Amino acid sequence: MSHPVTGKVTSADGTPIVFGRSGTGPAVILVHGAFTDRTHPTLRGVAEALGSWFTVFNYDRRGRGESGDTQPYAVEREIEDLAALIETAGGPAMVFGGSSGAALALAAAPKLAIAKLAVWEPPYHVDDSAPSLPYDFASQLEDLVKRGRRAEAIELFMVVAAEVPVEAVAAMRVQPSWPQLEEIAHTLAYEAAVLGPANALPAEVLASIAQPVLVLTGGDSPRWMAEAGRAVAETVPRTVHRILEGQTHNVAPESLAPELLEFFTIA
Repeated sequence: MSHPVTGKVTSADGTPIVFGRSGTGPAVILVHGAFTDRTHPTLRGVAEALGSWFTVFNYDRRGRGESGDTQPYAVEREIEDLAALIETAGGPAMVFGGSSGAALALAAAPKLAIAKLAVWEPPYHVDDSAPSLPYDFASQLEDLVKRGRRAEAIELFMVVAAEVPVEAVAAMRVQPSWPQLEEIAHTLAYEAAVLGPANALPAEVLASIAQPVLVLTGGDSPRWMAEAGRAVAETVPRTVHRILEGQTHNVAPESLAPELLEFFTIA
């Protein structure tokens, strides 16, 4: 597949949103989760795999990569970013969202011209097996970044929200990739805002989604993520739920892409 062509669209509030466009065919837009931008290997691999059938838009969410970050942040601005990409793509588009990007895509679905939506493990908390988050989690993350304590914001997010052991985070801090994480640490508060207080399932919003939705979860993911996927599938009216055996939350693109190809191509 040819190298992605870089493009830029201006969102409703004037924020530039940068994307890579590759392939030919109907439009598919990829919405990233926490800590990633369009250079991340997972969705970059998905874009490469789907490019023979679709025109794939793999974009930097606001505050990441080459996209802008107009303040103050609001989830509605991110929905407007996706709307601008759909317009650039030429109208109704299919959308895939991963993790917190899945939650963003689900929030956008009732409002935007999305033809079909596929999501990977939206991290809602639906039972006692999920991590316990403070009600002001987004504010805590934002405050740490404002005080220049970006590393602490990353550690808080990873340990509390993602259940990464403290020892594992300490090992990550000496890796060459750590400075890149610190560069986008301010977007962790955005993720918390997208998911809302306590990562609660937005049942009313989900029930209002009219489009066909594919919910994917990993067979080796934590129980609470599996339960969240099941809850989404039971709440959205037109849903297919599939479990990818052997996959964890860090899903392999070669496992994800075939599911998306099948779902996006069936009538």
